[in-house]
Amino acid sequence: IIDPLDGTVNNSQRYPLFSVSISRLNKGRPVVGVVYEPNRDELFVAEKGGGALLNDKPIRPSKTKDVYSSMIATGFAYNVADVDRNNMNHFSRFIKKCHALRRDGVASTDLCYTACGRYDGFWELFLRPWDIAAASLIVEEAGGRVSSFNGGPLDIFGDEILASNGMIHEEMLGILKE
Repeated sequence: IIDPLDGTVNNSQRYPLFSVSISRLNKGRPVVGVVYEPNRDELFVAEKGGGALLNDKPIRPSKTKDVYSSMIATGFAYNVADVDRNNMNHFSRFIKKCHALRRDGVASTDLCYTACGRYDGFWELFLRPWDIAAASLIVEEAGGRVSSFNGGPLDIFGDEILASNGMIHEEMLGILKE
């Protein structure tokens, strides 16, 4: 699965945050993931069972223990104004409970930033497999946790993703269920 430009809107507006994402699947699950952020010259790579790397150096998620102390990222679908399930309710709850909340518009980068500890967590609705396949594996191989909003295994063909350093995952799940 290839996303040649994750962050299309950012790129079209000359906002310098976008990435290229490539994943290989086996039976519908990512086994290799590569995300390249050209403006920072950062290459995130993971292979199932082999850990995760940033520019050839091993990465690990943060050790932040609670949402209150966390920097978390999210995003919104293009049709946010047209659908009832549009992430605004989750956004309004998280912004009151976390230290900082970001919306970059590049899910693959947000996930990689969670994998390497720049963010403590990430959630979003209505992403496509090419947005999350590579980076979700990178989070898992770095030692983080990735799931659906009910805490079950991530389905990259589903419509929701929650990723975290692992330590705040249950607390994030609780906020998503409020």
